[in-house]
Amino acid sequence: MFIYLVRHGETDWNRERRIQGSSDIPLNSTGQAQAKTTGELLSRRQWDGIFTSPLSRAMETAQIIADQVGLPAPIPLSAVVERNYGDAEGRTASEVDELYPGVTEVPGRESREAVVKRVVPALVQLAEKNHGKSVIVVAHGGVIAAILAAVAPERPRTPIVNGSVHSFRHDDGTLRLINFNDPIEAESENMGGEPFDAQNAIARREASTQ
Repeated sequence: MFIYLVRHGETDWNRERRIQGSSDIPLNSTGQAQAKTTGELLSRRQWDGIFTSPLSRAMETAQIIADQVGLPAPIPLSAVVERNYGDAEGRTASEVDELYPGVTEVPGRESREAVVKRVVPALVQLAEKNHGKSVIVVAHGGVIAAILAAVAPERPRTPIVNGSVHSFRHDDGTLRLINFNDPIEAESENMGGEPFDAQNAIARREASTQ
């Protein structure tokens, strides 16, 4: 069973490098175009379903993709909602550094371990319910980063750009990353725009300590 994780298209907060997290920020026109391009790439294959985070930027991305690949309306999957960054949400890197310098804990921030604990089991359960099928799941940069860190810690860090596609296989009750050598993934990695770490100051801070 195969799961293709897609990061939602760009929002104005992405462009302004503001941390979004659980804040419900819609796609901008660039994000809508990115979602359409991703849908065109994914239309090269046959799909059995599409699921999405309930946040509007993911829901709209998923609907645009569903229209491109010929699937019914996306099904919300609450477990893949973006990581909650607490008091950092809506803030830029300079604001975060001023309020919470160095390793100062950000109030209300969800840990990456907590994200893994809620997301990976939900995706495994989704896979078990769709045995032998291929599905698309539209999620977020923080969610995808957490999954990659959990199931493929040895993999060199690669940018998670808006609209990018990341493929996984369900094997023996867990998820395994597929090599990024498929034309869908190869092209999605070059969608353009800034990677998740550049847009999210907390993600950069965590990466520097790994």
